[in-house]
Amino acid sequence: MDKKIERSGLQKHLKKAVAGGVLLSIAAAALAFNNTASSGRSQNLALSSLTVSTVSKGAFVDALSLRGQVVPKTTIYLDTIAGGQVEERLVEQGEYVEAGQPLVRLSNTSLQLDVMSREAQVTEQLNFLRNTQMTMETSRLNLRRDLLEIDLQISHLERRYKQSKPLVEKGVLATDRLSEIEDDLQYYKARKELTLERQTQENSIRKVQVEQLEDSAKMLQKNLQFARKNLENLLIKAPVSGYLSELDVEIGESKSKEARLGQIDIPNEYKLVVRLDEFYLNQVQPDMAVNVMLDSGLVSAKVSKIDSRVTQSQFQVEVALPSGQSDIKRGQSIDVELMLGGNKENALLLKRGAFFTSSGGNWVYVLASDGKTAERRDIRLGKKNQDYYEVLDGLSQGEQVITSSYSNFDKAQQLNF
Repeated sequence: MDKKIERSGLQKHLKKAVAGGVLLSIAAAALAFNNTASSGRSQNLALSSLTVSTVSKGAFVDALSLRGQVVPKTTIYLDTIAGGQVEERLVEQGEYVEAGQPLVRLSNTSLQLDVMSREAQVTEQLNFLRNTQMTMETSRLNLRRDLLEIDLQISHLERRYKQSKPLVEKGVLATDRLSEIEDDLQYYKARKELTLERQTQENSIRKVQVEQLEDSAKMLQKNLQFARKNLENLLIKAPVSGYLSELDVEIGESKSKEARLGQIDIPNEYKLVVRLDEFYLNQVQPDMAVNVMLDSGLVSAKVSKIDSRVTQSQFQVEVALPSGQSDIKRGQSIDVELMLGGNKENALLLKRGAFFTSSGGNWVYVLASDGKTAERRDIRLGKKNQDYYEVLDGLSQGEQVITSSYSNFDKAQQLNF
């Protein structure tokens, strides 16, 4: 006969306890799964650790804040005309020099010998010209002397002819003698005519030759002066008054022809060189207004030159500064504000902040009206200036936006405070 086995009290409660434990485990797992799934959608934060800005309406000044470097407006470079060896350095870099002041002395033995040789050649040529002129003058004087002698002979023969002719008619003097006098007279008259013709031709030739000789003499003198000028150029002088900002010479150093020795900056005349991102290349125009922040106050200037060559994603513009700015120095960096010209009187504005790095300006966290939560919202921004972004879409005036960095919660859809 079978006997009913009775369960103990412990066994009865153990089954219930195991079932309850399983249910609790399932509930805990479900709760954990729920928390994990929702962690990418919401995140708890302390509002005090964030920067909140209010969307406002106002004037949007389309300006770009930049840094510019002061450089001389006018720089005069010092180059050698004739190369040589540095013999003497007469000033030091950074000194103020006057126009015409000697700076560097060079020596060039070959050039000195060449100048001496040219001087000798020119002297020889000039002596030859003087001798030629003297010979021509002697020839001219000889012709005049010949004419004087011919005239004298003609005069004597004419007188003898007049005296002899009556004697021949009376039979006192032979007819042949009169004919001889007449022939001599005709000979000297023909000789005079020939001499006059020669004199005319020689005068004409002499005039041309003298002009050519004088031109040759002037050319030789000019060449000699040019050779001497090359020798004088071995002493480098300051072409203008100013600061000798660079002087790259050492005693004993050889400098070739047209080598750069240094530069002189004109004092109190400066310009700013500003580098911009290539993004603004099509927006910057000549004569665009620029506000320059000097120690003496705000100075208005204009873009004077645009160098559109892009280097390392940047291009360069020059800003002409007004003359007489004595409180700035060469190489100094100065804050400038480039006025791009797209100002708006009644624009929707959002203060600039670190949020742009995470969102790229495509979305922001907007606080709810009760300030307990913030929702992620897509927006569209336009231009920016030193302080604000121009809001084109997605935000309204008076809404509060988190503008600090989103780096710790940029995956969350909602923020709880």
